[in-house]
Amino acid sequence: MNTIKHTLRKTMIAASALLPGAALVMSVPAPLAAQAAPSQQVDQVVVALRAISTLRADFVQTDRNGQRVAGVMTLKRPGKIRFQYEKGIPLLIVSDGAALTMIDYEVRQVQRWPIRNSPLGALLDPNKDVARFARPNPTSHPAVVSIDVKDPRHPEYGTITMIMIRKASAPGGYELDSWVALDSQNKRTTIRLANQQYGVAVPDNTFRWNDPRPVNRK
Repeated sequence: MNTIKHTLRKTMIAASALLPGAALVMSVPAPLAAQAAPSQQVDQVVVALRAISTLRADFVQTDRNGQRVAGVMTLKRPGKIRFQYEKGIPLLIVSDGAALTMIDYEVRQVQRWPIRNSPLGALLDPNKDVARFARPNPTSHPAVVSIDVKDPRHPEYGTITMIMIRKASAPGGYELDSWVALDSQNKRTTIRLANQQYGVAVPDNTFRWNDPRPVNRK
């Protein structure tokens, strides 16, 4: 459990990144066309991300030691996301649109980080200039796009490498498949999504959480 908590803290502080596409094992559709030019790939990813209104998906998170935990991710733009971990993991990660919060119910601890300090803002913040900090990676399949997002002025925030797969039924024509978190100390966390559902009804109270800290705290 301590290893999982440490990994999650690093993921939030550094907003860990996705691995390049060649390092991921995934199922991709048959080639539809030649890959677009690098600048076009970035534009395609930006359009696809901004086209997502809500998204619910199963996820599996793997740290650099191969330890895996699963759960359900729920996203509602702008700015809201919830990582609900499987039973037995007393942790919750929630964004209310302004900050990412990690709640540890085991030790009754709450930690918060501004979204703007995280490359996850590329996914959560519709006003973030993704194209300004994005760099495409070559992939071995024309239907797969891999994009690194990193603010060179703030290397301590880490890198997020988003893997998108061309899919006609997904918003913007590309589906968010996975990302891998790489913090400033090169510690890696991989998040893979499955059973993606777009446009589902997501009430705002999904992103509320119960504060485990004593009510008389100062």
